[in-house]
Amino acid sequence: MSETAVEAKPVKKKEGLFSKQNIKDLKDPVDDDNPVTVQILGFCFSLAVTPQVNPAIIMALGVTVVTAFSNLIISAIRNGIPGRIRMIVQLVVVAVLVTLVDQLLKAYVYDVSKKLSVFVGLIITNCIVMGRLEAFAMQQKPWPSFLDGIGNGLGYGIILICVSVIREVMGSGSLLGFRIMPQAVYDAGYVNNGLMMLPPAALFLIAIYIWLQRGRNKKLINIS
Repeated sequence: MSETAVEAKPVKKKEGLFSKQNIKDLKDPVDDDNPVTVQILGFCFSLAVTPQVNPAIIMALGVTVVTAFSNLIISAIRNGIPGRIRMIVQLVVVAVLVTLVDQLLKAYVYDVSKKLSVFVGLIITNCIVMGRLEAFAMQQKPWPSFLDGIGNGLGYGIILICVSVIREVMGSGSLLGFRIMPQAVYDAGYVNNGLMMLPPAALFLIAIYIWLQRGRNKKLINIS
């Protein structure tokens, strides 16, 4: 064998669709890197759309779809996007997806669409969506970016739904529009908590969740 023989290069193992890193990208935003309670993003929507569970679920699904597919699209074309106009391209992609979501809501759940009002359109300016495009999709491949978008949408949606459940039950005695508070409770003197129907209630509930989360997970204590 020749002394100048070239050593064989090690074959790089192909990463699986649900590799450990991909699963981490999907799971972390749900808890350890939650966009609302850890990154402190998206508070405006949590104040406005959580007095009832129905709008909160629809908004959570809408944000998840927009975040996942905008991440996927931007990651797929990231190498062809000029740096100077990347934000414009990102906004155009997000705006198209938000418009599609808005039209679907009006077509199939018009009553909920009316309750959400302008907030669906404001997904375009949601800092969670734009933040993931800049921080992740512009640097990563399409599949991990898609999973990251789903994870961040789910993490955001879980907070919205948890807050809305407490607000609707305590504020109106119902859940998903169905009365669940027993009449006996009202007969005993209970009165629906009007504070829960006001936007500050969402802040109080999220603050309590942040406190509980950081008490359980010590590595989050010094994160601001």
